[in-house]
Amino acid sequence: MPSVALAKEVCDRGRRFDAVIFDNDGLLLDTEASWTRAEERLFERRGMTFTLAHKRELLGTSAAAAAATLERVLDEPGRGRALITELGMLVIGEIGDYAEPRPGALALLERLAEAAIPTALASNSPRILVDVALASARIDPGTFAAILTADRVAAAKPAPDIYLAACEALGTAPARTLALEDSPTGVAAAVAAGCYTVGVPSLEGLTLEEAAFVAPSLEAPAIIEALGL
Repeated sequence: MPSVALAKEVCDRGRRFDAVIFDNDGLLLDTEASWTRAEERLFERRGMTFTLAHKRELLGTSAAAAAATLERVLDEPGRGRALITELGMLVIGEIGDYAEPRPGALALLERLAEAAIPTALASNSPRILVDVALASARIDPGTFAAILTADRVAAAKPAPDIYLAACEALGTAPARTLALEDSPTGVAAAVAAGCYTVGVPSLEGLTLEEAAFVAPSLEAPAIIEALGL
């Protein structure tokens, strides 16, 4: 694993950023399809149809925010925690089959490692779901210098806490840290923390206006250029 000191030495030779922070669901891994199937099953159990509008409302949100949304949409007031638990079990079953890395994700991680630029993972999912997803994708958690999840910080995205914690763990200043996000919630969190934020939408029709720029995928040359690779 590249050290922060080595990364800073590389940065001092012309790198713009000291570290890179990845979101997980929909950005690093193509788990949103698994989440969608789980959400569809949750709704089907109640005789309801899960729509694109529901997906957009839930995308990237914390467990607490998703619980409130599900209570309202499914008309089950006071059962938010139970609904999230049920959804989580469905997601684990779906992701456990195989969580595919997003296009360009593994290549980008490899290039960052070769350049001695450390990385972190910052997810609004609980740690158990992140661990299941990484294992399913056959990505060693040790690839990252730090893994931060919503259940390990005071406030989940869109609050900046998780990004500030990731920068602290990496030993980097937010302004010299590039964040990669696929949802408005995640972009808002990274921007609020002061990170240079690149949007890579995982859902068609999403607008990530707060991002410094938006790329179609992690393979986009603009991301490589921004990193000086």
